[in-house]
Amino acid sequence: MTLADWCVLAAGILPLAATGLAKWGFRDFDNRNPRAWLARQTGFRARANAAQANSFEAFPFFAAAVIIAQQAHAVQGRVDVLAAAFVALRLLYLGCYLADRATARSAVWFAAYVCIVGLFIISA
Repeated sequence: MTLADWCVLAAGILPLAATGLAKWGFRDFDNRNPRAWLARQTGFRARANAAQANSFEAFPFFAAAVIIAQQAHAVQGRVDVLAAAFVALRLLYLGCYLADRATARSAVWFAAYVCIVGLFIISA
């Protein structure tokens, strides 16, 4: 497996990390109705849940970009760099979301999106 392939796995796990943070250490978590419980949360937990949802939204576009770049025989080193940058930026995005840094979070989101577009560009 390439570094980019491992990055796809990491990006697929990232939403679970965010939702784990939303639920971590909370005694009254309702596993019978977790979505309703999460919808009632505020502050840190609500932001972690929102980050989880956004991570799930970003994943398919990223995974497709990596697969397409590799099938197009793009230079693997470039694919790896862009994929690793995406994962690093998404980790930073999660940190910005949890810290309630909205402007920084948006800038990091955009940079991660540029990595995905870059994967498509190098596939051409």
